[in-house]
Amino acid sequence: MNPQVLVLYYSRHGSTAALATQIARGVDSVDGIDALVRTVPRVSPDTAATAPAVPDDGPPYVTLDDLRDCAGLALGSPTHFGNMAAALKHFLDSTTSLWLEGSLIDKPAVVFTSTSSLHGGQETTLLTMMMPLIHHGMVIAGVPYSESALNSTTAGGTPYGPSHASPETGARLVTAEKDIARTAGARLARLALKLATD
Repeated sequence: MNPQVLVLYYSRHGSTAALATQIARGVDSVDGIDALVRTVPRVSPDTAATAPAVPDDGPPYVTLDDLRDCAGLALGSPTHFGNMAAALKHFLDSTTSLWLEGSLIDKPAVVFTSTSSLHGGQETTLLTMMMPLIHHGMVIAGVPYSESALNSTTAGGTPYGPSHASPETGARLVTAEKDIARTAGARLARLALKLATD
């Protein structure tokens, strides 16, 4: 079985999920490695609420084993007040056992986000998403400027990671955003293969 890059995200209205799909396509374009797409359940303010064991639609919920066993990680969230969504943070807060084991040390990671406005905190969200990954010892891989779409995008995409800005719920990604996301996925896959063999 090929090693896997975990594409883990939370998406409320579909924009972050669209980026995840493009990143997974980038991963799958590299021979010898596969994308594993997973999500996290919503966090409810009702302490008695429980989510179904399997989501009604979309990818399955992530497990700690998915994260432990991955060769690389693409982590995505919509921007909530310049930070990642609570649902994703809640999952990351449950990964202490992996930190104690050192399970993620030297594995590559990229981060990605979506916002409802171009200046809605894309870069701060990407940077704050990197913090727990750095604590886990992961190697952060951005998007190099060899990806020419970084110079032409008007709706998202940064050297810190793929991004998408849309005031419309579920708006489609423009070509530059797709290119940036696919480039990030392919680069992550190549790095994962190299670091796994070193």
